Parts: sequence; structure tokens; C-alpha cells
Amino acid sequence: MSAADEARADPSRTIVGIDVGGTFTDVVLFETRTGRLAVAKVPSTPVNQALGVMAAIRAVEEDLGRITRIAHGTTVSTNALLEGKVARVALITTAGFADAIEIGRTRRMLPSQYNPAFVRPRPLVEHPLRFELAERLDAAGTVLVPLDGGRLPDILAAIRAEGATAVAVCFLHSYANPAHERRVTAELDRLAPDLALASSADVVPEFREYERFSTTVINAALMPVMGRYIAELDSSLASAGCHGELTTMASSGGTMDTVTTRKLPVRTILSGPAGGVAGSLWVAKAAGLTRFVTCDMGGTSTDVCVVEDGKASTTTEIAFAGHPIKGLQIAINTVGAGGGSIAYLEAGSTLRVGPRSAGADPGPACYGRGGREPTVTDANLVLGRIRETHPLGGHIRLDRRLAEEAVASLAEKVGIDDVARLAQGIIDLAVARMASAIREITIEKGHNPADFALLAFGGAGPMHAVELARELGMREVVVPIFPGNLSALGLIASDQRYELVRTFVARLDELKPAKLSAAIAAARAEARDLLQARGFGAERMRFTHALDMRYARQAFEIGVDITGITRLDDIRAAFVATYHRHYGHADASADIEIVNLRTTAVGITDKPVQATADPVSGGRDACVARVAMISHGAAVDAGVYDRHRLSPGVPVLGPAIVEEPGATTVLPGRWTAVPDAFGNLRIRMSDRTQPR
Repeated sequence: MSAADEARADPSRTIVGIDVGGTFTDVVLFETRTGRLAVAKVPSTPVNQALGVMAAIRAVEEDLGRITRIAHGTTVSTNALLEGKVARVALITTAGFADAIEIGRTRRMLPSQYNPAFVRPRPLVEHPLRFELAERLDAAGTVLVPLDGGRLPDILAAIRAEGATAVAVCFLHSYANPAHERRVTAELDRLAPDLALASSADVVPEFREYERFSTTVINAALMPVMGRYIAELDSSLASAGCHGELTTMASSGGTMDTVTTRKLPVRTILSGPAGGVAGSLWVAKAAGLTRFVTCDMGGTSTDVCVVEDGKASTTTEIAFAGHPIKGLQIAINTVGAGGGSIAYLEAGSTLRVGPRSAGADPGPACYGRGGREPTVTDANLVLGRIRETHPLGGHIRLDRRLAEEAVASLAEKVGIDDVARLAQGIIDLAVARMASAIREITIEKGHNPADFALLAFGGAGPMHAVELARELGMREVVVPIFPGNLSALGLIASDQRYELVRTFVARLDELKPAKLSAAIAAARAEARDLLQARGFGAERMRFTHALDMRYARQAFEIGVDITGITRLDDIRAAFVATYHRHYGHADASADIEIVNLRTTAVGITDKPVQATADPVSGGRDACVARVAMISHGAAVDAGVYDRHRLSPGVPVLGPAIVEEPGATTVLPGRWTAVPDAFGNLRIRMSDRTQPR
């Protein structure tokens, strides 16, 4: 039996996780038979992400025929929407509602809520591509005006004439009765099978027209983009002899098959960052962490998320590039501060860092690829926090002279003759931006950052984690194993996950338990069929249920997990407790409404188990060098440690630098890092100031 045949005979043998970032594409390979984990980083290929994905796979496995599953996080949808490189899209809607996509709501969504210079982004659907059909349903789904589809051929001709390649079909109250949308999409598919078609009844069957229309339009506009990418990646994998299952990380924190990815690309907007949160949860479970803030700092941005009771915060609506997107997703806050973030003068006098990034090409000045503007990475190199002899990501050799020239050029414009002083200022500004992002999801939500640990990863996260924790008053920093590849590791540690939602409006005190039980049973049956169609047996299925609930006469709702809860009194108690946790108060006797029922179908996949770290050398030969590191204007003697030589329980005292292929951890003075039993660095402030 060949290696490929043997791999196919055992579908859990070799799994690969790939996270495509703005600068690097990270990869992790896991063999379930041996427990072997292999990691690597390769430069990203922004013009064609599939090229970087293939290069990453080959970096850890020469025989692609052995691979049985690939889970990947991608920024294809994210970049396309941010850069406006989406398909030209048409909208077909209920007569009288063609401009709902532009009128929107009078409220603003964060982060633009208090910005006096805010300008609403233009809708993705231009006026000539908004079409109306005579039809009308009421909120219960009852037909008030029958569908008149006679104009569809003329509408299709106009769509062709305008050059649109995607169509969003959004009728009023289709969440309650999708029949009209089904008829229109079926007819369009018959007349024009080449068009990308998105129906709101499939994309986001929830009430609130503007948000539902916006999400469906975005999905339609992304379908051709994602379709081309998946087709090219599938073709490249097949040509290389890889026939393993390809899955994509969803914003909700689980993976989806390629059929779902093509159909619902809007669910991949937070694909990469969601992988990082999933990796954090995998690490935290073994390490016994239940309350922490994730900090994923890569080359372009930093993503942060709050985790309480071992569960990541979630939301059912976000604003992305100014457009509302509905659907369950991990609540991730992103700020444009990464290793490649460019430092510059705004209005000729104010020093700024990010959100503009040098990216993978040309990259920071120290890469030697033509970049001239100073970045956060250049500043770290100038201060001696990174060594020239330590290739970034294991691949990129750094040139300190080029970094110093770039920082010196900006220092001259600022009027500072001390290059190190400006480099420190660049890092301080980057840390301040990250701290602001964490304050938004902690202090502004009623949490004290000091009550949480900071779990830092990404290629640049551990380098700035201690300063960030100190800025926020956080007492512990955790740097997990493989921090530079944790998002990729999170992908292979994630189950397949599919979200089902149906609008279910009911007053809790008027609801008959049998009606809710019937709705849950129907949703569970649909979820079971969905998992069965994807090859999961009953023993590998899990289902959770949640309700979107609110007090009567409130405009917005919160999610309440009701898995295993059947009594209405217990559901009320769960809502009151959740509301109190969110807002610090709750009325246990007020009227409560249910709005939506959400069911999550989870297909359990094989995943790595964290192994305990082996003692290696007692830490005696872990210090491989000593360097002069500049910290806030003072040169300090810092030990440089090889992380792979550290032993559990043996402390490393700052000032120190801990190196590994995918990341560098910087320990200022008075901070101590102790590897735990699983190899994670547990960093706390220490009274001892001299390194061992």
C-alpha cells in the first residue's frame, strides 16, 4: 500500500492548518498517529494567496498525497471588501424598498459612533442596479401581494447591460416565508446560471431589513471573488496530488467545507483572526486559563478578544468597512498596529504609527526589499530587541543598517537627533494603539483588564506583550507554544461548525413550552441532516441552542445559551443573569421577548492533544548570547535565550530576549518568565532585577 493509499485508509492521519496573514502565511502540520507537530512560515503572496498557501504546505510536507485534511484561514473576503475589489452586484427587492440599502438607519455603529467627520460609505449596489418586483409578505410570512415575476427577463437584460456578475435577492419578511425568494433565484439560475446568486433567506434569515439586505449584498459581491480563489486552490492542490478535504475558518470560530465557503463567503470576513482565538482556547484549556484577553499581533494588524469562563465573546452584528454584517461571529476588535505598520508624520508634525502597513512586499526597510519608510519591526531592530542573526519567521534576514537609516530619516524630519529615542516612540505609539483596542472590549464593557491575563501571540505579539500588559495594569502575560503559528494551530484544533438561525418572535410569559420545544427539535433535525451530509456520524455530532432575547419594547437583544435548558423559568433566569453580566443590572420581573433561535451544528474533528514539556537542560545552557538592548533610553545587558532549551519551572529573569523560529518574546527588567508544564511562558512582574 502506498503512503497516499495508507493516508486515505486512515482519514485522520495528516492534518494541515494554514493561516494567511498580511506578511506571512503560517502553517502547522499534525500527524495523529505520532502526535508530531511541524510548523513553518513563508512570505504571503497578496496578489494570489493560493501561491503562498501551496508554498506553506510544501514547507512542512513534501508528499502532498499524504495530507487528508487542510483547514485554512484566509483574508480573501476581508481584503476584497476593504479594497473595494468585489464583484459588481445587483439587488432585486420588494417594490418600494430599492433604496433601503442606502437609507439604512439613523444610528451609527462603532467605531464611528462619535466621529464628527464620519461619512457613510456608498452602498455596494449602485442606483441603476436596484430593481423592484411586485410582491409583499407580512411579518408572519402571509402573502399580501402575490409575486409577479414577469419582469425578470427584462431585469436580467438590464443587469447584463450594466456588467453585474452577482445578484442579491432580498424581499421583505422573507425570513418568515422564503417562497418568493426561492422562486426568483430558481428562475434566475435557469436563465443565467453564470451569475452569482445570493438569497437573504439563505444568507441571513433574520428580521431587520437594512442589516439583512446589507449582509446579503456583501455576500453576493464576494461570491465570484471567493469562487475564483477556491477553484484555483483546489486545482493547485489536485495538480500536486493532494486530494484531502479542504475547509475554511468561519468568523464564528469553526471551519466550513468549500461548498459552504463558496455559498457564504461573508462568513469568512474574520477567518484568520477567528483561528487565533480558537488556538488560544486550545492552549488555555490545558493551561487552566479561563479569563484572558487574546492579543494577536501580526505584520499588518492586531486582533484582540475577551474570553470569559473559557468561552470567547461573540456578537451577532458587526460593522465592517462601514457596512453592517449580521450573523454569529467571534467578537474581535482589530486595530491597524502590526510589525509592518509604518511610522510617519501626519500634517507634517504629529508622529503616527499605522494603520498603513509595509506588508509582505516590500516589507519593512530592514527586509532589504526596497522599503524605505520606518516600521515597528525596524524600531525593534534599532533597539536591539531583535537580532540580525535571528531570521524573521525563520526566512527573512534583517539588516540593522537599513532599519537605522529609515528611522534616522524620520527622526530628522521630527527634529530628534537620537535615533533610539524615536524608535522607542514608535513602539510606544504601537502599544498605545493596542491598549486602546483592549480598553474598548474591556473597560467600555464593564471589565477591569487587571482581572484578565494577556495571551499574546502572532509574529509580533510576544515582543510587545509585557509593555502592553503594564500599560493596562494586567498582572500576567502568557506566551503560548508556537506563538507565531498559533492561528494555524487553532485551525486544526477547530471542529466544523455551521450556524442555523430562524426568527422566532414570542413573549416569554405567553409562550407555550411545546412550541419552543418543537422549534428546537426542527432546528436540531436540520442541523443533524447537515452534518450527516458532510460525513459525520452521530457520535461526532454536537448541538447547541441559543436565543436572542430582550426586554419587551427594547430595540436590541443579547444572546442567551439555552443548551440543556427546557423550563421557561430557567430560560428567564438565564436571560436575567446574562443581562446583568452585560450591563450591571437587570429586572427579574419585567416582560421578556424572544427574537431569534440559533442552533449550532458541530462536527467533531480529530485534533492535537497538548503534550507536557520534557525537561531539557535545566535551563543552564538556554542562554545563547548577551546583547545590549535599549529600553526607554537606557542600554541594558540582556540575556538571549533559546526557547526550545528552556525547562518547565526554570525562570528566565528580565531584561531578556527569548527567541524561537516564529516569534521573539521581550522581557523588560523586573519581569520573569517561567515555562509551565505545557511549554507556555507564564510571565509576571518580579522583585528580582538581575538575570540569572
